Amino acid sequence: MTHAPALPVVPPEEAGLSPAGLARLSDALQSRIDAGHIPGAVALIARRGRIGYLRAFGRRDPAAPDPMTDDAIFRIYSMTKPIVSTAAMMLWEEGRFLLSDPLAKYIPEFGAVKLADGRAPARAITIQDLLRHTSGLTYEFRGAGPVHQAYGAARIARRNQTNAEQAAALAALPLLHEPGTRWEYSRSTDVLGRVVEVIAGEPLDAVLSARVLAPLGMTDTGFFVPPSAEARLAGGFAKDPDTGADVLLLDVRESPRFLSGGGGMVGTAADYARFLAMLLDRGSFAGQRLLGRKTLDLMTADHLGGRPAAEDLLAPGHGFGLGFAVRLAAGMAPFPGSVGSYFWGGAAGTAFWVDPAERMTAVLMIQAPGQREHYRLLFRALAYAALAD
Repeated sequence: MTHAPALPVVPPEEAGLSPAGLARLSDALQSRIDAGHIPGAVALIARRGRIGYLRAFGRRDPAAPDPMTDDAIFRIYSMTKPIVSTAAMMLWEEGRFLLSDPLAKYIPEFGAVKLADGRAPARAITIQDLLRHTSGLTYEFRGAGPVHQAYGAARIARRNQTNAEQAAALAALPLLHEPGTRWEYSRSTDVLGRVVEVIAGEPLDAVLSARVLAPLGMTDTGFFVPPSAEARLAGGFAKDPDTGADVLLLDVRESPRFLSGGGGMVGTAADYARFLAMLLDRGSFAGQRLLGRKTLDLMTADHLGGRPAAEDLLAPGHGFGLGFAVRLAAGMAPFPGSVGSYFWGGAAGTAFWVDPAERMTAVLMIQAPGQREHYRLLFRALAYAALAD
């Protein structure tokens, strides 16, 4: 297969970016690295399909002497979710499922799922619930209640399991909420990954490679780093510089049994920029159409309709679509953006957004879980401040 061409890299002015504004961004990141706050970073900003800013900072791995390079490979954790959601919607466009289908149609074990008090839920979990995180599932680290403890006791996060085994284990655990009633960040996209496997009849990695990664030329993105690329794997500090806590990152040097649709992938900033360029162009990249434009419109519209959500993850003025947080108000949130922009991030500090109004995409790659909120806000503020037109 012929790979799609790389996004062109142009001088900042040709991408509508201010060199002075970008210098402020570079200085801010470099000063924090010099202070020992993060080991390194890669930052990318594109507008109108052209990269106007791509910089590598600091060291690739604090345990090694190598400088960071712009082709470094990062654990992207939950930035896996939009890729899996895209693959699912490609199957939807083929008529392979309906968003209103009950999850149990594809994973029968979910037909017997119960709430924490032992009652059957008022309605079934749907595929739409998985995509928008209204399934009633949760993450074990999102609380300390009985349901979260049950997830921990079941070792639901272990990597020595298949997607089918994890989905069956989740179906045996109680739901935290009634399906469809509230946004709860969760293992929904892990389960969605299993649904994709069932419908496509192939492992998740094969489906993603054939449908998303290969067509977009995302050659450094996958569920592990092959030996030929290990020298480009970015690392983190052993201890968090603020709290002294151990920094634990996935070992991604071997192909895992568990292909986590919610958080298992690695990739580069440039690879992810190709994916974002496809989203910005409403499903098309370099002459190839992966998704219909109305499908992208559906995915990036709000699907919560005012349902309650945890504000520590979903800021005021935002809803959630099918795989992305979606901005609904120009104000309210403590960071800039346009109504209609959409985004997400990963647990180790990676982040992205797509702003159709500004024809802008951006990616930040770091490996510093404890610093992720600070750098997401810093990068977004200074990237928007660098818009020149």
